[in-house]
Amino acid sequence: MKAVLLAGGLGTRLREETEFKPKSMVEVGGKPIIWHIMKNLSQHKIEDFIIATGYKSDVLKDYFLDYEARNNDFTLSLGRKHEIAFHGSHDESNWKVTLAFTGALTMTGGTVKRVEKYIGGQSFLCTYGDGLADVDISALLAFHKAHGKLATVTTVQPSSRFGIMDVDSKGLVQSFREKPKLDGWINIGFFIFEPEVL
Repeated sequence: MKAVLLAGGLGTRLREETEFKPKSMVEVGGKPIIWHIMKNLSQHKIEDFIIATGYKSDVLKDYFLDYEARNNDFTLSLGRKHEIAFHGSHDESNWKVTLAFTGALTMTGGTVKRVEKYIGGQSFLCTYGDGLADVDISALLAFHKAHGKLATVTTVQPSSRFGIMDVDSKGLVQSFREKPKLDGWINIGFFIFEPEVL
């Protein structure tokens, strides 16, 4: 299965970090967020990635073009640019990464549509290139296959940011509820799609 990673957003809420790089390239523990997402997906046997780029796409392209040199020792012959020997390997050696510029201001649906030619007419996972979550991808795939629908979306019931007090008509506190679950569900950004959604 292929994974489409949406990595083209402007990153306005992380302006200090994203003035010179896309959100997906903000580092956590010395590695870009998108690397952590890819690493997690690879633990579930997803190693074919389509990264839809937009804002500051050159930063993503440079990172992956230089990946071997960043993660291996190497020997090169100065003056002969293409004579580089990499020594050793890394855990990501099986990853296949396609970078596709989908536009700096393209909305999510349009972005996915623009990478359709790389998906190859098969079911695919889609997620945001800047969102880390503890999602059991194998269980998500099994659920998707079991229900037979065109799409699966992951959700979570959010908790209140505040503790809640129940107060009676006399103003006496009856109980405290520390950050209870709220009504409704929110999208946490991991999708499985059948190709017909395109």
